[in-house]
Amino acid sequence: MTFRKIAIALALCALPTAVFAASPVKPGKWEAKMQTEMTGMPIKIPPVTVTHCITKEDAENPEKLVPQQRKNSDCKFSDMKIDGNTVSWKMTCEKQQMTGEGHMTYNGDSYDGAMHMNMAQGEMNVKYSGKYLGACDK
Repeated sequence: MTFRKIAIALALCALPTAVFAASPVKPGKWEAKMQTEMTGMPIKIPPVTVTHCITKEDAENPEKLVPQQRKNSDCKFSDMKIDGNTVSWKMTCEKQQMTGEGHMTYNGDSYDGAMHMNMAQGEMNVKYSGKYLGACDK
């Protein structure tokens, strides 16, 4: 797998789909944007924008506080913390020889966050932003 594909796959694996019941973040349709930057990479990775639905059950589930892993990922999340409206975590991916940490701060109908990762090939930074779009599609 090329370095660029690993970067994109990791950014997607870290797609923020988290909310928590005590936060002003509400169930519904959200737009999530991710911008990934890698040290030493000669080309800029294009931003990724996706939409996803947060159900009422998702919003009430504390395990949804951290970015969700892809099915085939060996990444493990730990040290998950909630401080007010900010969620933070650490991540380890043994196969990719990668470690990282991140945070997301929710502000009503939006959120911002970042994740910093160290790997054998260099460093990678992902910036997250999201906004509430309304009710989920039926």
